[in-house]
Amino acid sequence: MNLSQYIDHTLLTPTATLNDIKKHCQEAIEHHFYAVCVNECYVSLARNYLGEYPVKVVAVVGFPLGAMSTNTKIAQATYCIQQGASEIDMVLNIGFLKSGLFDKVEEEIASIKEAIGAHVLKVILEVSYLTDQEKRQATMLAIRAGADFIKTSTGFGTVPVTLQDITLLKEFAGTDIKIKASGGIKDTQTAQQLIDAGASRLGTSSGINIITHIQRS
Repeated sequence: MNLSQYIDHTLLTPTATLNDIKKHCQEAIEHHFYAVCVNECYVSLARNYLGEYPVKVVAVVGFPLGAMSTNTKIAQATYCIQQGASEIDMVLNIGFLKSGLFDKVEEEIASIKEAIGAHVLKVILEVSYLTDQEKRQATMLAIRAGADFIKTSTGFGTVPVTLQDITLLKEFAGTDIKIKASGGIKDTQTAQQLIDAGASRLGTSSGINIITHIQRS
């Protein structure tokens, strides 16, 4: 198995500089990662730096809280696609989900998917804040709205992703939607276990360590 092609090489820290993003993209090129995942303001820089290399750009939308208006998220997503993103990772409105506003949550996801067309949409559930029933509900809403993936977390949540999370989401999702595991994935063994449990993609800032078994300094 080529682990590098499962990895969205992620740099979403608020202190990331222009040079940090360039270095991050160079790492993705050298290690043949599937994609880089960056904040909205760096999409154009990442896409231009990567040039013709077969590394995709993933942009986050509504990040990290998910509490922006739907119109704001649509505008973000549309802008990111225009700037060269191939995929959008959006945070669903957790408060709306917990309030039982399921129609609003589904409509928001569907609206963003419609805005980006054939581009891949991943819906970040932030599972550390959800009950099992809420995880199931969110998964079903994402499927009905036409999303391509559900994603476990922003990486800014309270606990790392667990094998149980992926097993549970896979049970809910079946083959109707793919799963991206994210949040605290730092070693090869964990990465492999998550893939074996049903993850089709991994979001991590530790991709180099995962594929080389060497801790980054």
